[in-house]
Amino acid sequence: MSRRGAREAAPQLFSKVLIANRGEIAVRVIRALDELGIASVAVYSELDRDAPHVARAGEAYLLGGAAPADGYLDVERILDVARRSGAEAIHPGYGFLAENAAFARACEEAGIVFIGPPASAIDAMGSKTRARELMQAAGVPIVPGTVEPVASLRDAERIAADEIGYPVAVKAAGGGGGKGFRVAPSAGELRAAYEGAAREGERFFSDATVYLERYLPDPRHVEVQLLADAYGTTIHLGERDCSIQRRHQKLVEESPAPAWVVDEALRERIGAIAVEAARAVDYRGAGTVEGLLDMGDGSQPPAYYFLEMNTRVQVEHCVTEMTTGIDVVREGIRVAAGEPLSIAQEDVVLRGHAIECRINAEDASKRFAPTPGRIGAYVEPSGPGVRVDSGVRAGSEISPAYDPMVAKLIVWDADRERATARMLRALAEFRIEGLTTLIGFHGALLATEQWARGETCRDLLEDGDWLAALAGDDTVVGQDADAREETVERIYAVEVSGRRFDVRVIGPPAPARAPAAGGGSAPDGRRPARAVREPRSSANGRGGDTLASPMQGNVWKIPVKAGQSVVEGEVVTIIEAMKMENEITAHKSGVIAELPISEGDLVRSGDVLAIISDAP
Repeated sequence: MSRRGAREAAPQLFSKVLIANRGEIAVRVIRALDELGIASVAVYSELDRDAPHVARAGEAYLLGGAAPADGYLDVERILDVARRSGAEAIHPGYGFLAENAAFARACEEAGIVFIGPPASAIDAMGSKTRARELMQAAGVPIVPGTVEPVASLRDAERIAADEIGYPVAVKAAGGGGGKGFRVAPSAGELRAAYEGAAREGERFFSDATVYLERYLPDPRHVEVQLLADAYGTTIHLGERDCSIQRRHQKLVEESPAPAWVVDEALRERIGAIAVEAARAVDYRGAGTVEGLLDMGDGSQPPAYYFLEMNTRVQVEHCVTEMTTGIDVVREGIRVAAGEPLSIAQEDVVLRGHAIECRINAEDASKRFAPTPGRIGAYVEPSGPGVRVDSGVRAGSEISPAYDPMVAKLIVWDADRERATARMLRALAEFRIEGLTTLIGFHGALLATEQWARGETCRDLLEDGDWLAALAGDDTVVGQDADAREETVERIYAVEVSGRRFDVRVIGPPAPARAPAAGGGSAPDGRRPARAVREPRSSANGRGGDTLASPMQGNVWKIPVKAGQSVVEGEVVTIIEAMKMENEITAHKSGVIAELPISEGDLVRSGDVLAIISDAP
């Protein structure tokens, strides 16, 4: 069928769409729907009652409690809201249910359109081992390693020693977004990497199987944005370089890649690889093929390897939109409604350079420890070539129940150097009070010679002294006078039969309430850990030294016991905060004199995790 014929045969767009997500991506989808003339339906948890995406949508419905399982991951509740609201389609955004094939099938069975690829494509690319097998069969280059899952630690030890070598990467078969990814530099560290990847795979993807890959020590992380419709058209929108990462989590993205990294010939080659990968699974909608670019020593052309396919819109899609002028989210919605793509490959032209900085609630000086809390004053930058995608405002709570992103700051200019200058200006204008963010980190990083040369900056991100020197760049400040100014008008959220309505009340300001005394339970029902703020004597009478928590979060695992000897740097506990596992290590060698925490406890920043006394 011709493109013109396909357009004439295509059905009308949806009249109403539900967004099964929160935060900035929910706001981003609502904006696209507004431009298409489609009504929007938001869903929210107890923690998100006053979130911008809730107020921004045409309708909003309460899902449940703070825990994702009680709300944004509850398939039946989301489908029920879709039916009650009359939504014809569901946009999953990214995260949560976005790459859940069972959810896509449930939507289809309920007669609701899933705005994304077919469930079969999600299944094929959701299992990294299955995806590697498919790509290998399609002639797409993959990183050397196992295709089948590794059945046991013993098998992993044999394969690493005999076939792959060290360092080796251990990856969860269902992983993605940096989850379930561990590196074993040597044989002695393989057990910890294997168990850690399997544990994260089970926790985040309900799949504990892992596979092995050759670990490339300093590759470029280069990905390709794809769009595909149901009429046989699959195109790519150029590449994004996402090499600035910590713990396999992206921090800065840019499009296109630095000119010395990707030239026109390489862009055409990796674009063709990505298109072939998408066609191999009959892909439809917006998606991204992620790859590793091994630059080598310059004696050979760079080697590009398929890494994985993200079967959804990416966090960093914005930089591609800025350089191509193509609305990725809007095209995905149109394709789901049966429309053909509005552009062909020859229409895609990259102009200028775009950079995105993820403004997370993290403290870079403490190795990116999460810093949840309530935002005080909040002022976004603006001006030529500046875009901010956010789902917060002054007074918003950045909760440890969700990821730490506060906003995405994106800039565009004629070239990389000018875009960098514009980003530094925009960062200087960005004002977020009440919690520590990565604004100062980004400013320091983009001012380095390493960034100017287009390096991966991995040496800086692993340099504890350089990171520690950033302390104070994002000073935590309380709310200013403007944020505290009294008002006589207040807006209350009221739910009637699960649907949210705003009620405006005119009257005097509400009196401040003191925090409740004593203990109690957290919103999700788990008990908080015993808060011990000052060092104290251990039970056996010896003097002790306190290991305090650097963050708020949940105690996930405690690999040590009271009375056990530990050495400096040994893992004492693992705290899960903002969807990340954080290993808390002993700050000195000695004996665990007291261990006042249990697995499942909630801890706050500064709470005592252990008291380590000097060895006898």
